[in-house]
Parts: sequence; structure tokens; C-alpha cells
Amino acid sequence: MTRYDFDKPVDRRGTACVQWDGVAERFGVDGLLPFTISDMDFPSAPPVLDALRERLAHGVFGYTDWRVSGFREAICGWYATRYDTELDPEQIVYGPSVLNQLSQLLRMWTEPGDGVAVHTPTYDGFRKAVTGLGRELRGVPLGDATALERELARPDTRILILCSPHNPTGRVWTEPELAETARLAAAHHVAVISDEIHADFVHDGHRHLPWTRFAPDRGRWALITSASKAFNFPSLNGSYGIIGDPGERAAFIRRMETGEGLASPSVLSLTAHIAAYQEGAPWLDAARGYVAGNLGLLAQRLNGAFPALRWTPPQAGYLAWIDLRALGVSDEALQRELIERERVAMMPGAVYGADGFVRFNVGCPRGKAEAGAEALVRALTRLV
Repeated sequence: MTRYDFDKPVDRRGTACVQWDGVAERFGVDGLLPFTISDMDFPSAPPVLDALRERLAHGVFGYTDWRVSGFREAICGWYATRYDTELDPEQIVYGPSVLNQLSQLLRMWTEPGDGVAVHTPTYDGFRKAVTGLGRELRGVPLGDATALERELARPDTRILILCSPHNPTGRVWTEPELAETARLAAAHHVAVISDEIHADFVHDGHRHLPWTRFAPDRGRWALITSASKAFNFPSLNGSYGIIGDPGERAAFIRRMETGEGLASPSVLSLTAHIAAYQEGAPWLDAARGYVAGNLGLLAQRLNGAFPALRWTPPQAGYLAWIDLRALGVSDEALQRELIERERVAMMPGAVYGADGFVRFNVGCPRGKAEAGAEALVRALTRLV
């Protein structure tokens, strides 16, 4: 078996990196050790890097047509082998990012003032997209089926944004939950946009089920995602969607290629996606296992110091969503301790609408994860 060296640190400073170079802008202090933005400190999969080098060596970077690149075929192959799901390649669309696709679909399927339901806590990118377009964000507590039906039943609720797996909690939806969500959306004529960008990082013991398994043959629904999260190349700017209804799909493509002027995608993104999906599975499985080790280390350290937390690692992803309410620690006090004394940066739960939580990115070498875990425990110990 190939051995991947996830322990080796990579210096990301000075690379225009949001997590490292942008820490002062977000936290007001420079030089913090960051565990923040949801990208990883690992180089991407070797097959991805090899494919990018080969494409760069060609030297010509003209306009690109994603339909003839092998992009759709790679996606279909990935879903068949990874999720036992057959896709119709004609249903696949391209977009520069998942959030860009979301914004386009919100414009297509809603009007200003319409309601958009999301589960809470909520990824802040959803909030910015919805409210920035003048739509009303309607929160549904995660796992509250009654609240979900109540919000979907409101006559001006037009869309449910389903984050699957859920960010920031890392929850993987079960088949009965997804089937019930589909039933409620259909009953109340609410479109579903399923953001599945964290799907490829589901941990052992859990299973991701694509929304295509639950979506109707016609009507307004979309699955939006990218290989960039799991294979760590978000700055290459590329994503894809699956839109089942032919009319809605044609309208989306027309909007992207004419009104938005996005007919030619990034060739490096196409190259990275194809390589990741065709050859990157062994690296991804190794990365998931390594991150699971980081999460296990964090659980051991937190629960050893504070048994009342009973914290368990997420079912998906490399973002540890930690409920600190049992300790009675305020977000403001914890942030002061982390920033001023421990010199580390972690995302406060308030960013996602949940006071009393912290989000800790462990997609990093073990030494860095250990340093973050120790800093968090020390800060909490002083406050408790």
C-alpha cells in the first residue's frame, strides 16, 4: 500500500492563503496558529498534482469546453464506484463554485422576500448568499422534523438548502431522514438544493446517499458539489451540479453561459477533477483515516480533561464541531484566551448561529492538531 506522508508540515504562509495569511483580518491579530477555514494543510493527491503538471507542461490555455473534456464521464464513474449510484451525464452542469451555483439557483427559483429554509447551525456561506440576495433565511433546528415541516408549509417558502453531510456539525443524513425530507418538500412544493461538497469525506461506519436517489423525475431540485473539498484544491475554482429537470437544467446553463459569461471553465479545475475521480481514491481513503486519527486524539484530550463534554467526532469531514455549553464558558472569554494567550485561531460557534460552540479544523499534520488540542484544553481549564 502506498504510504502518504500527512505528518510533513507544508509552510503555507505567503501564498495568499486565507487560513494562514488572512488570520489577522478575521481575528485582529497576526501570527496565530490557525484551525479555521475549511481547507486542509495537506498537498492534494499525487495523481492530481501529476495531472496538473502535465497539463501545465502543454503550455496552451485557451478557452475550454467542459462537455468534451471527460469531466462528466469521470463524475459518473466516481458515483458508480463510490456511491453505487448511476448518473445520467446529460444531467450534469458546470459552475465556478458551489456557492456560485447556489446563488444562480436562488435567483432562478425565488424572488426577493421569499423564504429559504436551512438547518441550524448554518454554514455562514449560505446565510450570506440568501440574505445578500434579499431572500429570507428561515432556520430549522437540526433534527427537528416538526420545525422542518412547519417551515416548508409556509406559503412563501420556496427552497430548502440541504447540507449533506451537514456543515458545521458533520452529521450524515440517514436514508429515512432523506426520504422524509423529500416527501415534505414534494408535499409543499418546495425546491431542494442539496450541497454535498463534504460527501467524499464521510468516515467509516457511515454512508452518504446522494440526493439524486430521492429527487423526483421532474421539478425543481439540484445537487451541487465539487471534488475540491475532499482533494483540497478549492482555489482552482470549479464545481458541478446535477439538475434533473431538462427545462431547469437548460435555464441554468443558459444563465451561466450568457448572463454570467461563464461559458469557458478553468481547465486546471477540469484536469484536477478528472484525475481525482479516476485515480485519487487511495489517497482520499488514507487522508480520511489520518484525519480520523486527529479527531480521535482530540476526543481523547477533551474528554480526558472535561468528562462532562462527552464529545464524539463528526460523522464526516475534518471540522470538529465542539459543544462547550456544559462548561458554562462564554464565546467571548474563550476567544480571548485562545487568541491572546494561546495564540491560536478557531472559529466561534456564533459564526454559524450557535453560541457555546467552537469549530476546530483538524485537516492538518498530527503535530499541529496536537498543538491545537492542547491550546484549547489549556484555555478551557483556565476559564472553568
